[in-house]
Amino acid sequence: MITTLLRRGLFVAPLIALAGCDTVVMNPSGDIAAQQAHLVTVSTLLMLLIIVPVIALTILFAWRYRKNNTAAKYEPDWDHSTRLELVIWGAPLLIIIVLGLLTWISTHTLDPYRPLQRLDAQRAIPTHVKPLEVQVVAMDWKWLFIYPEQGIATVNELAAPVDVPVRFKLTASTVMNSFYIPALAGQIYAMAGMETQLNAVINKPGVYEGFSANYSGAGFSDMRFKFHGMSQADFDGWVAKTRASTLQLDRAVYTELDKPSIKEKVRHYGSVEANLYDAIVNRCVDRNATCIKDMMAEDAARARGASTAELAANRTAKRMAQATTDEICLTPEAKKN
Repeated sequence: MITTLLRRGLFVAPLIALAGCDTVVMNPSGDIAAQQAHLVTVSTLLMLLIIVPVIALTILFAWRYRKNNTAAKYEPDWDHSTRLELVIWGAPLLIIIVLGLLTWISTHTLDPYRPLQRLDAQRAIPTHVKPLEVQVVAMDWKWLFIYPEQGIATVNELAAPVDVPVRFKLTASTVMNSFYIPALAGQIYAMAGMETQLNAVINKPGVYEGFSANYSGAGFSDMRFKFHGMSQADFDGWVAKTRASTLQLDRAVYTELDKPSIKEKVRHYGSVEANLYDAIVNRCVDRNATCIKDMMAEDAARARGASTAELAANRTAKRMAQATTDEICLTPEAKKN
């Protein structure tokens, strides 16, 4: 009796443990993540149409043709059945076709670079709503979020208004990383010297987990942040509070921030140097470094037959122009404050 109860308890214990799991991936709060969860569900059910019958037939055949079942028909020379071949090959083929069709459609519909077409399944995006742009930099081992239109930046804290499309532009300062907020959308890679994009929308207010989904070194497991989905009024208040910070994010501060650190505390910057994100992407935060885009432009000019003297003159002119604009290096929003 005790042994039977113990066995039943061991069977039920994992189910009880699973009941406490956070199923945010399958029950998200953002439309893109919801569509992805629906795709996972449909794909799983389609595959189960093959898996469940195969498992059931395996058990049936093992029981029916067991050694002591003399009533089972014994045909050692049987080797072919057209009907059976049609079922064995036809059913999986149809499911593969359907899965391929779903994959083709969802690949384009859920393309992270594609601007959003709706807020959710019932609502289109109002014509007057403008996407919120957030520039994301994956660092060792923290996240930097720059709001170019608001002229602010944060470390390890992200916020966005509910039902407003968000356009993330992502890069990394060192190794490749992966930006992931399960409640919002699927993961997207961030790579140094490159820019990736993610378009998403949060539909419910709340505080959600965000983290790095790609191993990047010693501090990887602590590379986490909170994502706040807010009403428009609360978001405006959060922006105003962040602008009130006396911290300024310029190239010198960024260079210091870029040094590896673990469990970095949340930090707010009330102003951001203009074009800082562009300098990060092009690997030229150091003003003595040549930007990647300038290297590419010079390579293109050489291909067109430009001389070394012309290239040097153009480089000098760009640096002089940059030096002039750097006299006031805050974003327009920061200048107003």
